[in-house]
Amino acid sequence: VHFPDVERVEWLNKVLVQAWPYFGTIMEKTFKEVLEPKIRAKSVHLKTCTFTKIHFGEKCPRINGIKAYTKEIDRRQVTLDLQICYIGDCEIHMDISKFNLGVKGVQLYGTLRVILEPLLTDAPFVGAVTLFFMQKPHLEINWAGMSNLLDVPGINVMSDTLIQDFIAARLVLPNRITVPLKKNMNIAHLRFPVPQGVIRVHLLEAENLVQKDSFLGAIRGKSDPYALLRVGTVQYRSKTVSRDLNPIWNETFEFVVHEVPGQDLEVDLYDEDPDKDDFMGSLLIGLVDVMNDRTVDEWFPLSKTTSGHLHLKLEWLSLVNDQEKLHEDKKGLSTAILIVYLDSAFNLPKNHFEYSNGECGAKKIKNNKYLKKMEREPSSFVLLTVGNKTQKSKTCNFSKDPKWGQAFTFFVHSAHSQSLHIEIKDKERDSALGTSVVCLSHLLKDPNMTLDQRFQLDHSSSDSFIKMKLVLRALNVEEPDPQRVKAGVNASKPGPVHATEKAGNQQKFASPQVSKVPPMSKDSAELESLPKKDNGEDLDIKDSSGAPVPSETVSGLNEAEGKQNAEHGPPSALPRGAVAVPTLPVLQEMRVAPSVTSLGSLPSSCFELSSSNLDIHNGTEMPLGEIQLTVRYASIRQSLVVLVNGCRNLVPSSNRGVDPYVRIYLLPDRRWTSRKKTSVKKKTLNPQYDEKFEFFESLENVKKRTLDIAVKNSRPFISQERKELGKVRIDLSQEDLIKGFAQW
Repeated sequence: VHFPDVERVEWLNKVLVQAWPYFGTIMEKTFKEVLEPKIRAKSVHLKTCTFTKIHFGEKCPRINGIKAYTKEIDRRQVTLDLQICYIGDCEIHMDISKFNLGVKGVQLYGTLRVILEPLLTDAPFVGAVTLFFMQKPHLEINWAGMSNLLDVPGINVMSDTLIQDFIAARLVLPNRITVPLKKNMNIAHLRFPVPQGVIRVHLLEAENLVQKDSFLGAIRGKSDPYALLRVGTVQYRSKTVSRDLNPIWNETFEFVVHEVPGQDLEVDLYDEDPDKDDFMGSLLIGLVDVMNDRTVDEWFPLSKTTSGHLHLKLEWLSLVNDQEKLHEDKKGLSTAILIVYLDSAFNLPKNHFEYSNGECGAKKIKNNKYLKKMEREPSSFVLLTVGNKTQKSKTCNFSKDPKWGQAFTFFVHSAHSQSLHIEIKDKERDSALGTSVVCLSHLLKDPNMTLDQRFQLDHSSSDSFIKMKLVLRALNVEEPDPQRVKAGVNASKPGPVHATEKAGNQQKFASPQVSKVPPMSKDSAELESLPKKDNGEDLDIKDSSGAPVPSETVSGLNEAEGKQNAEHGPPSALPRGAVAVPTLPVLQEMRVAPSVTSLGSLPSSCFELSSSNLDIHNGTEMPLGEIQLTVRYASIRQSLVVLVNGCRNLVPSSNRGVDPYVRIYLLPDRRWTSRKKTSVKKKTLNPQYDEKFEFFESLENVKKRTLDIAVKNSRPFISQERKELGKVRIDLSQEDLIKGFAQW
């Protein structure tokens, strides 16, 4: 089944089911032989830790879909996005002294990115595998033991959140797990690649937000809105604008973007209340569009709410190795980014008295208990500071030569005057084991703006060093490609579809709501493929406009296709014969792939656009409007599927207004019986149909035919008004029908 965005991999799920018992046996052995000794060595209190039961259950993880990237990335790598869903019945119990702790069932779903690079010319053909989650995965744990103390509501949420943060700290971007497959493979640059860029978000204003404040459940008051902005694990909160449904913020936030395509900007609006803040709507913006457009300044419709638009200006900043771009910004915005690869330290002192003179140290050393503690190797962590931002590394226990292997990023306002401050501290005694200050101006002396060396530590022993690699990159707003059709408001995506438990590992899905398109782009009709339930039932779709939407379509399929910003004008305004260059559709990051039944018959899947040889017969040089069509050949059903999405900017044939409908023939057959016709839309020049028609013919026959599509005005029988509003013919011999196309 051809589905260009996300591919189903049932064969892989069958392999997983067969291999799961063997995987369980390996993991049981690992828990007993590797994990148990490690836990016991961590602390005196954990010396009695024993795993009493380890069973990974019958239910194995399921991969709902895989998306492979080959075009947008380097030739020496393969990138896969795996939509993982695990509703497991695993059981793990452990005893610690007199307490019994355990886990009885885990639910986990999220998008795991797998990068295979570099590709090699000899075995094993792939140098290393890198794994990470794009966003925090959804995690639920059923606890067992300790009289289910952890099921007490407050503690349960706390423990789940703690575990989720633990996973995020290790598995969510910008952190990665890299496993080398070839000996002597240097994986440092794979674990810590230079970020792809920086997104600068200007949160300007909102309008027509939903009223959330009520008094005694009746009188509606004005809300106090604020925004939460998120890219990956980094989140910022805006100021709160009190008592205003059309708030103006005028705030700026900057995010480091590590993976494009993949990472999105998430914006959630809330009404601040003394008890619980009310949700007012959200927005999900694909950063790949912003990267291509360079600058997007739009009103975006909010989803998951009944009304509201948000005005954002988004700027994509490339990272360039050019010192001339480092001039200071007058508005106080960042001009560069500093990436610190913290490697390791050597010969740290056991304590900060060891190399310092003075009575203070001598008095404390007399205490015997303290002396024993001091003889241990230090458990050290690093505090890194640039300007007013401080970041903390992980702790390396009991080592005078700790290895951290972590990367940190800092925004820099003035590379000529700012410095990086390093402080190594001992966890046990919270004392400094050494410090170092690196002026960023040293990096400017190097043509690549890079320093990779050992730095001598101050306030430490004479042979104590810290090994780091520092990379400085200027932030640069590039000019957009004048030939490119901007995505504009269509950069926004439907919210993520979350899976919930249903009959074991089968899922049912919540559909993203169709949100209202803002006034300035009301002609950008949007459609999107929608997953069906496993039992074939249609999903309920709530459309904020009240109009019924077919169960197979929802807002957002041809996002970005051939739709322009206000300044570009419609493609029909192009010279005759010219074809508007369509952008690729924004591929919605679907959490779950549709069922096989919907894949075979959906004409409204996200097809890549092909520029179609449209033969426009209107007899005049004036454009008569546009029609949006999605056409493909469904091999399983042996039929040509034509989806009439809608029309825009039709020219009225009378002052009375028009009631348009669409008529379709598959030429040369002009018989009345084979004619297809949509419903009539009353008094509109931008009708929205979303109606599907099928012509049951073999692919060979269809290739010899032409689609004849006319938009007509439904008028009284005796009326003198012009009936035909416009016509288009599509030569099907020129199209790749299996792949399909969708365009205005």
